[in-house]
Amino acid sequence: MKASNKLKAAAAALAVAGALGGAQTAYAQSDEIFVPVLVYRTGAYAPNGVPWANGFVDYLKLVNERDGGVNGTKIAFEECETGYATDRGVECYERLKSKKPVAVNPLSTGITFALTEKVAADKIALFTTGYGRSESADGSVFAWNFPLLGTYWSAADMLVQHVAKKGSLKGKKIALVYHDSPYGKEPIKVLEEHSKKHGFTFIKLPVTHPGVEQKATWLQIRQQRPDYVFLWGWGVMNSTSIKEAIAVSYPRLQMYGVWWSSAEPDVLPAEAAAKGYNGIALGHSNERDAPVHKDIAKHLYDKGKGTAGNKSEVGDVLYNRGMISAMLVVESIRNAQAKTKKKVVTGEDVRWGAENLNLPAARIKALGFADMVQPVKTACNDHEGVRRARIHTWDGNTWSYTSDWLEADSKFLKPLIAAQAKAYAAEKKITPRDCSKEK
Repeated sequence: MKASNKLKAAAAALAVAGALGGAQTAYAQSDEIFVPVLVYRTGAYAPNGVPWANGFVDYLKLVNERDGGVNGTKIAFEECETGYATDRGVECYERLKSKKPVAVNPLSTGITFALTEKVAADKIALFTTGYGRSESADGSVFAWNFPLLGTYWSAADMLVQHVAKKGSLKGKKIALVYHDSPYGKEPIKVLEEHSKKHGFTFIKLPVTHPGVEQKATWLQIRQQRPDYVFLWGWGVMNSTSIKEAIAVSYPRLQMYGVWWSSAEPDVLPAEAAAKGYNGIALGHSNERDAPVHKDIAKHLYDKGKGTAGNKSEVGDVLYNRGMISAMLVVESIRNAQAKTKKKVVTGEDVRWGAENLNLPAARIKALGFADMVQPVKTACNDHEGVRRARIHTWDGNTWSYTSDWLEADSKFLKPLIAAQAKAYAAEKKITPRDCSKEK
């Protein structure tokens, strides 16, 4: 499908999904496991929020339809619209926690900050796959947070590694165009540290919600001409940034988006003019032919049970990410069942399952995800599990990998994580767990 036609199809699907957002509901029975689905199918962030939600819900449906649930236990779920607003996200959480959920995925760093203390008190595992608080990789302090597959600090570190391979960064300029929110501010600390280490000038350029007005930001970029621009945006902010870069003739080849700024909704509005724009891919890109995609087509879309308004969305970057996010929850549930020998597990059980997750390549392949997910192994002191990624680049029609695997520098990041986690523990009067005693 051509990019322009795909954009029109996506818009139509978005309208349908937005109208049906509240309909994706299945109420938990005593013999089921409940997983709330916090979504935003409306508003400025819907272009990115809808495909993630569709992928997440479709995978839960697939497990129920194909497998009869997790080891025979069905997963019940209910969507709640947050509009990407922290207060609405907290309201959704408070309303749905009476159904005894085992895990929650807020798809918002702001909501993650607001829920971090609440989930600990309520004993509900908080999954923040590829987002959230970077210091929550330290499970000794953040026992209930799981920033699986990669934190923003890991992403920032890998991006610096990548551009440093192109030549010394000493005396150069790197600009961060970021959403002025907890999400957008996350990479700043790591980039500041790297600027000292590599000797580059770090330029911070915040963009106010929702990000549709950026002319002043890109005027500064035209004046300062940074060697690289890192984009930490979301929703319409991303496509606006790319359009403004085109307007001031900033080379897309020198732009790198975080994994939430490098999906189809970010580049399709600019069509071919976005060619050359790069992003760091969270282990996957827009793979479409993995066995899990074929199973979703067979068990859902061929039977009229798919969530997306258009089947062509299956395999888009954010759809895949939602699907992978749901898979990690399901496998944590499965792990909890294996330990407890219970069919219906609790949030506390699933917290253990997520903290002791071990998905080697063979298991990931057996689940149908092929090479879309890197092997994951978590522990008490590592709730991230893996920190590897590649760069993918938009060619005007699709994404293609354009780098070898990158791996975040744990030696560089661990002291930063430990210091931030220690400060949080002191502020909240938390006694860190002794991970040597955790099993």
